[in-house]
Amino acid sequence: MRIPLEVTFRHMEPSAAAEARIAEKVAKLEQFFSQLTRCHVIVEAPHEHNRQGKLFQVSIDLTVPGGELLVTRGHNHQSHAHEDLYVAIRDAFDAAKRRLEDYARQQRGDVKQHAQPQVGARVDELEPE
Repeated sequence: MRIPLEVTFRHMEPSAAAEARIAEKVAKLEQFFSQLTRCHVIVEAPHEHNRQGKLFQVSIDLTVPGGELLVTRGHNHQSHAHEDLYVAIRDAFDAAKRRLEDYARQQRGDVKQHAQPQVGARVDELEPE
């Protein structure tokens, strides 16, 4: 990566352990897709809700040649899995890897092309000849 990893913590104290886990995940992304030029990760703990604990939100902004990929894994009110910061980080980086796989496929031209319907002239009359 040309620009070093940036990690921002919002509404929470910075965690060296979480930052180390994020660095590990970014290193794995770089092994998979070596052309990453920038990675900015934002870890956010929204305000507490009355009926549930803190649900962490992790956003990953990846800059690749020819574009930028943004992955946001927000808090889902149906699931309490993101009450654990490390689960939220894992899910966000899993989504980022899928997004990078799609991007790499497009760059290689491996994306399936749908056949265009054939367009022709209208036949008015058939002759036996």
